[in-house]
Amino acid sequence: MTVFVLLACLGGVLVGLSRQLNGRLSISTTPLIASFWNHAVGFAVLTCLGLIVGGLLPAGAAEAPWYAFLGGPIGVVFVAAGSWAIARIGAINAALLIIGGQMVTGVAFDYLSAVPTSFWANATGIVLIVGGMVVSRRRRKAGGSQ
Repeated sequence: MTVFVLLACLGGVLVGLSRQLNGRLSISTTPLIASFWNHAVGFAVLTCLGLIVGGLLPAGAAEAPWYAFLGGPIGVVFVAAGSWAIARIGAINAALLIIGGQMVTGVAFDYLSAVPTSFWANATGIVLIVGGMVVSRRRRKAGGSQ
């Protein structure tokens, strides 16, 4: 279990770093171009890794429902929107809003899937994330930077 927690934390660090890098690229170019290069380089790395490790076309992929492949286009929108947002509202606010959106969506999916969860624990997490964003925005406004 500890390994999975550490991997999740590492994933969070890498998402934050990736958003920062894409936000910086977005400032130099556009959010769409930043998203393009994010996915082009990611595709090249995954292709090389897949060729080395194998398993690019796993058995059963053809039987997956059509909507199972929508993660790619959704990822393009996510990266472009994140690149645009970070350049305008800052990394902390963008991260809090992204995480808040993920929490709300996760709670909704768990509810619709009848996955047993603690509603109050999830609701508290969402409130804390949104509260953190509000406090961060107020501190920035009070400090004079926007």
